[in-house]
Amino acid sequence: MQTITKKLMAPIVATAFLASAAMAEELSFAHFVPPAHIITSSVVEPLSAALAAASNNDLSVRVYPGGELGPGPVEQYSRVVQGVADMAWGLAGYNSQQFPLSMIIELPGVVDAAGVGEGYKAMWRAYNEYLTGEFPGTRAIALWTSEPNVLIMRDKDVRTPDDVKGLKIRVSGAFPAQVIEALGATPVQMPANEMYNAMQTGLIDGIMTGGSAIQDFKINEVARSYTTGASLGNILFYVVMNEARYQGLSDAQKAAIDASVGEALSASGEAGWNKRANETIAMLKADASKTVIELSADEAAAFNALTLAVTDKVVADLDGQGLPATAVKAAMIGK
Repeated sequence: MQTITKKLMAPIVATAFLASAAMAEELSFAHFVPPAHIITSSVVEPLSAALAAASNNDLSVRVYPGGELGPGPVEQYSRVVQGVADMAWGLAGYNSQQFPLSMIIELPGVVDAAGVGEGYKAMWRAYNEYLTGEFPGTRAIALWTSEPNVLIMRDKDVRTPDDVKGLKIRVSGAFPAQVIEALGATPVQMPANEMYNAMQTGLIDGIMTGGSAIQDFKINEVARSYTTGASLGNILFYVVMNEARYQGLSDAQKAAIDASVGEALSASGEAGWNKRANETIAMLKADASKTVIELSADEAAAFNALTLAVTDKVVADLDGQGLPATAVKAAMIGK
C-alpha cells in the first residue's frame, strides 16, 4: 500500500514542481557597456540578489550587456517602452529633450547643495512629486547621479577657464553642453562608447564626465591631463522597467520588485560610481605619465563664477516655458 501511495504521489509532486517553475519570471535587463563596467557590481548584481531573496527565487534577472538587444546607448529607454527589454540602464542626457526637469540634477551646484553622495536622494524627492511624467510607459526603479564631473584632456593642462577656450569638449547632454559653452569651448555631444576613438583621433580635445568613466572606457590610454575641483555638475543615470510588464506580474512578484528597488538600489549605484571615481583618480596620481590638477579654492572660483550662472539661467528658462523648474530644484536640494 505504501509503495502504491508513493507511486501515485510522485507525478503529483512533479506536476506541482513544474507548475511552480512555470510561474517563475525572468526579467531581461539591457545595457550598452561590457560586463566589467561598474553597472554590473553596483546595480545589476544587487538587484538580482534582492529580487531572488524577496521573491523566494520566483524572479530572476537575465542581463544583455554590450547592446545585445540592440546597439546604441541612445535607444535604451525606447527599448523598454517597446518591450524589447523589461529593464534598461541609461543616461538621461542622451535623450535631453525628454528629461528637461530631471536633468536639473546635472547642473553645477545642485548635487553639491543636496549633499555630496546624495544625488539619488535628491532625485527621488523630485521624482515622486514632479518627474513621473518624464518617464512615460515605464517606472523608474533606480535614479542616481555620478561623482562630480572632471575635465579630461588629451594633451593640455587646464587650470583656468581661458585654458579651455576654443577647444572641443565632449559632453553627455544638453545642459552639460551649456556649461562647456559658458567656459568658451565648443561642446560635442556623443555617447560614452564613442569617447575613446574621438579622443585618440583628435576629433575632440577633451571630455567632461565623471572620473569613473576614465577606467570604464579606458580613457586613460588616450588622455594625459585631468582637472578636478571645479563645479561642473554631475550625470544622471536611470534604470527603468516597462510598466505593462510590471503590471502583468502577480501581486507577490510586484511586491518583491517594490521591496528591491528605489532608494536602496539607487544608493548602491551612486556608491559604486563614487568608489570607482576615487580609485581612478588615485591611480592617475600614482602614474608619472599623467597630470592630475586639483584646483585650489581660488582657481575653482574662476570656473564656478561661469558655471553656476548656467544653472540659474537654465532654471529661469524652464520656468519661462511653464515648467516648475524652481520647485524641482528646491525639491532636489531639500529646500
